[in-house]
Amino acid sequence: MQDHEREHEREMEIVHLLRAVAVELGLHSTRFAGRYGMHPTDVRALISLMDAARAGRDMTAGRLGSELGLNSAGTTALVDRLERLGHVRRARDERDRRRVLIEVDERAIALGQDFFGPLIDRTVELLEGFDERERSAVHRFLTGVREAAAGAG
Repeated sequence: MQDHEREHEREMEIVHLLRAVAVELGLHSTRFAGRYGMHPTDVRALISLMDAARAGRDMTAGRLGSELGLNSAGTTALVDRLERLGHVRRARDERDRRRVLIEVDERAIALGQDFFGPLIDRTVELLEGFDERERSAVHRFLTGVREAAAGAG
């Protein structure tokens, strides 16, 4: 076997491993959704909302629907469902009272932390075993894969 063939096999092994990780994370997320009476899209919505809050970005229903690929009616049903479950709240934007923002309730964050916390902790432990150069490579790789997946649609 030639060097470039071995290199390609190793690269494909990493691609397949990444796919397996994505499947496992998806299954874990589905278990969370099932445990708390949610649809997997509800979990994706909560993640989008938490990511927006962490980045200091306001989230409207329109922006949330766009991020999730939902139409207006689907987004309204989603937000209504999450609000009924006590996971989100609608709040008037302090700067523009005409805008309604969607915010994650602290109880939903606590549920997520209880369920996903052990996995997050284990992931951090794994990263602590990497030096800064290795962590930078992992970050660059995952960022590139995420960008490729986002552009694939």
